[in-house]
Amino acid sequence: MKQNKTLSQLGMAMRAGKLITGDEIVLKAVRNKGAFLVILAGDASDNTKKKFRDKCSTYGIQLAEAFDREQLGKAIGKPERVVLAVTDAQFGKMIASHLSHNTEVDHIGE
Repeated sequence: MKQNKTLSQLGMAMRAGKLITGDEIVLKAVRNKGAFLVILAGDASDNTKKKFRDKCSTYGIQLAEAFDREQLGKAIGKPERVVLAVTDAQFGKMIASHLSHNTEVDHIGE
């Protein structure tokens, strides 16, 4: 099966050093407006989903709920990951454009 283009792009962003992962690190980047796109695993807990929806909405950061924790981890060469943040505007735009075709992307301001 051909790997999803978005997952490949996440791997490229990771290798380029333009992607961070982990609850606290991603929250800090959102607060500092250092994140351009936050990707949350579809199988994240309801509390985690609410926390990131609220923070991203408050700070005007784009949030996408996509894939599952296993797929996200595999895409970036790590164990299971629940939340990722793209820290580069160009990678963020490229990944968000592909996500919007396949999944739910919240353009904050709803």
